[in-house]
Amino acid sequence: MSKMTKMVTATILSMSLLTVMAAAAIAPAMGIIQQHFNSAPDILIQLIISLPALFIILTNLCFLSISRVLRTRAIAIIGLAIYVVAGTGCFFIDNIYALLVMRALLGVSVGLIMPLSTGLLAYFYPPEEQARLMGLSAAMNQMGGVVGTLLAGILASIQWNYSFLVYLFGLIALLMIIRWLPNERLGSSNKRGKAFEPRQLLKFHPSVLGMLLLTMVFFVFPTNFAIITSRQLQLDTATITLIMVALDLLAFFVGLVFGKLMTAFRTSIKFFPPIALIVGYLFYAEASNITMLLIGSAFIGLGNGIGVPYLLTIASIKGGKNSATTVMPLLSASLYLGQFISPVIILPLSEALFGVNEITGPYKVAVLISILFLIQVWATRHFQSLPPAGK
Repeated sequence: MSKMTKMVTATILSMSLLTVMAAAAIAPAMGIIQQHFNSAPDILIQLIISLPALFIILTNLCFLSISRVLRTRAIAIIGLAIYVVAGTGCFFIDNIYALLVMRALLGVSVGLIMPLSTGLLAYFYPPEEQARLMGLSAAMNQMGGVVGTLLAGILASIQWNYSFLVYLFGLIALLMIIRWLPNERLGSSNKRGKAFEPRQLLKFHPSVLGMLLLTMVFFVFPTNFAIITSRQLQLDTATITLIMVALDLLAFFVGLVFGKLMTAFRTSIKFFPPIALIVGYLFYAEASNITMLLIGSAFIGLGNGIGVPYLLTIASIKGGKNSATTVMPLLSASLYLGQFISPVIILPLSEALFGVNEITGPYKVAVLISILFLIQVWATRHFQSLPPAGK
């Protein structure tokens, strides 16, 4: 099935629209949520964003086994049903531990959806179309961030728990999946594979490690931006929300033109993400006005907007039709592992290196890890190169 209808393609892309909302969508509300649960330790507040990632990883590592039992439509329907219930269920909860349980269930749902959102593009489309499609997938992911972040910020201004109503968007994708998603059995194309194979990790290690570092650095932004900026420049929630939306919007447009960028900068594009992240967080760390914040946001948006589709593209080409059950779960697990460990690592490193009173310490740690990311890209440049055009 090499040529898909527009509605089938739109249905697959609709899943990409939702996955980022597992964490980033409620980022503008983090300051208000922290105030509401002011007696809870800071690490529990940050787990509201990062805990879903742990359960996404665990689900991803079981995805091949799940795909042998269930077809694509059943996996997507179950995933989205849990997504809507667990996501919006937080609206009715006023206990931090019960809230974290619902966030964990949200992670399970995204763990089912995420490999399909990218893997089905590799399954149905030939390699020469995948850079464009992975760019569109990343663009939809960023658009989910734009819409989710904007609405969550507006809703949070009413009351902290209203921000979780953004997960009702899952109902739209659920209806599309019921109507248009092909009912394939992906596991049957990889019958000899195990749920997790170390050799797959070795084969795809440049992309997997790159995604880990990229995500660790990027999630310094949604985890810390609202809290740091409100202290650093005393900006209100509405202004912080608009800046975060602007970053996602820029990354969205980058995703739309990613196929052309890949063609124009075929050999050098791999270096763009770490360099952009270094520059972006340097501006954040030294920001004394909103202009510096906007410049920093532009560079971080470019870094994430190019980095994610690039890593997905080269991995999908190497993985071929089996990508949905081999490399895509690994990349998804890596992405969300970076998201989960980012606050666990960044905050202690910031306090150890720059002191507990340095509010921009997390940004400075992000610069250091971005430099490590740049070194990793340079060291693995031969593994990360795409095949010559036309082959």
